[in-house]
Amino acid sequence: MGIYLNPGNDLFSEAINSDIYVDKSMLIDLTNKSLRTTGKHICISRPRRFGKSMAANMLAAYYSKGCNSADLFKNLAVSETDDFEKHLNKYNVIRLDIRGYISSNEDPMKIRENVTEDLLYEISEEYPDVKMPPRITLEKALATVYIKTGIPFVFIIDEWDSVFRVFPKNTEAQTVYLDFLRDLLKEKEYVALDYATGIFPVKKYGEHSALNMYHEFSINDAAPYSEFMGFTEDETEALCRKYSLSFDEMKEWYNGYQIDGNPMYNPQSVVLACSRKKFSNYWTKTETFEALKVFIQLDMDGLRDSVIRMISGERIPVDTGTFQNDMTTFSSADDVITLLIHLGYLTYDNSTNEAWIPNKEVGQEFINCIKDGGWEEVMNAIRRSDDLLTATLNCDEKKVAEIIEEVHRQNSSIIAYNNELSLSVTLALAYYSARKQYEIIREFPSGEGFADLAFIPRKGVNVPAIVAELKYNKSAEGAISQIKDRNYTDKLTAFSGEILLVGINYDKESKNHECQIEKIVKY
Repeated sequence: MGIYLNPGNDLFSEAINSDIYVDKSMLIDLTNKSLRTTGKHICISRPRRFGKSMAANMLAAYYSKGCNSADLFKNLAVSETDDFEKHLNKYNVIRLDIRGYISSNEDPMKIRENVTEDLLYEISEEYPDVKMPPRITLEKALATVYIKTGIPFVFIIDEWDSVFRVFPKNTEAQTVYLDFLRDLLKEKEYVALDYATGIFPVKKYGEHSALNMYHEFSINDAAPYSEFMGFTEDETEALCRKYSLSFDEMKEWYNGYQIDGNPMYNPQSVVLACSRKKFSNYWTKTETFEALKVFIQLDMDGLRDSVIRMISGERIPVDTGTFQNDMTTFSSADDVITLLIHLGYLTYDNSTNEAWIPNKEVGQEFINCIKDGGWEEVMNAIRRSDDLLTATLNCDEKKVAEIIEEVHRQNSSIIAYNNELSLSVTLALAYYSARKQYEIIREFPSGEGFADLAFIPRKGVNVPAIVAELKYNKSAEGAISQIKDRNYTDKLTAFSGEILLVGINYDKESKNHECQIEKIVKY
């Protein structure tokens, strides 16, 4: 058993024996199907703290011939599969955590040299009787061991993209590193499986990649690995039952990530909420919000508008195809937004090509980032949102119109003042704090248009429901009539009790806003 070659199973054993463990062992069934096939090169990328290292430790414990892991896996789902015993602890495993080489050596140009030195030493210890050829290289040593023993290698490369994240501007070191991985892994008979994990997919150079042998599965497009990208809804709900936590609150805090249409939860945040019996910003506390702030402050065309629209609750269209999978090569706002998707600050629906802020935990991080640096108007709107909600619940029509007019005027430079989208964003931003008490359902504007917001009280919160309708160059009274005529309140099928109908009109000529509020009771 070595550190890098044929490691033991201690790290996976720690995970299994933890108070909270979610069985993700069926990942092994998928990787088993890729062994010794053209699909043997797998790169799975997902945000930090989403279980990358746990999966790598599990695969090492399963494949490594340096340990016996039968007892660890005997009660896990993968033990029931046909090929479980066939591959259990049968391979030479090389387990590399690239972060370790970066933290112990500040010169990224020496990664190849240091990895080679470590592995050649452990190969000589593991196989002292295998005679090596002269002018030995790492590739020749691995090929020789494979030829002499007939045992192929499984490579598990954790945090493969650390070089790009720690040294984002050192393109020379990045190129040397990519060449090393290509020489080590591409078209080599000794490779049975090559499993790489990181935050970014494989680095692109224009339309090409030095590691073009990889089959990539990212947070944007993960199938068939989708369920292994985080905690599924069923897994999270089961933990809530076990630890007597509100699943509704868990959803509010940590839900919102969409992976191939499936809801996905941040594993670290869910585990900490369960173990501490408290909901909080666990994931965002693991890295300073300055990391997010740097990117949303970039002067990219349309980026600021998009960020504000997402803070207000909107989904925005994004083209993820031009992103070069690093932290410096940005040609458009879409590239920055795609980076934030990979970092976990946004989520993405690959069926609609839309991105948005996933949940309360991450939403608070965006607010932290815009408290200074030219976002004063937006922050004022958010601060006034408490006053707006209070005025709405008190049916103070004049005050509601006054606050919405102020927010609309102050933010007019962000998005065109006289269009339906601007009104929609205004209303959602102005009611920002209502999210504490309500689930807000939005309908986007269309045609001459309007923007609906339905406010559904959260479980245990004793407030009336609200249906708000925004009109453009018409009348607040007409907005109320539309709510009634089109039976908007019927959409609140799960709610009975007091409902406030809120009609708001913006007059293009005078730039004034008017409000009308009517109270009804739904039985």
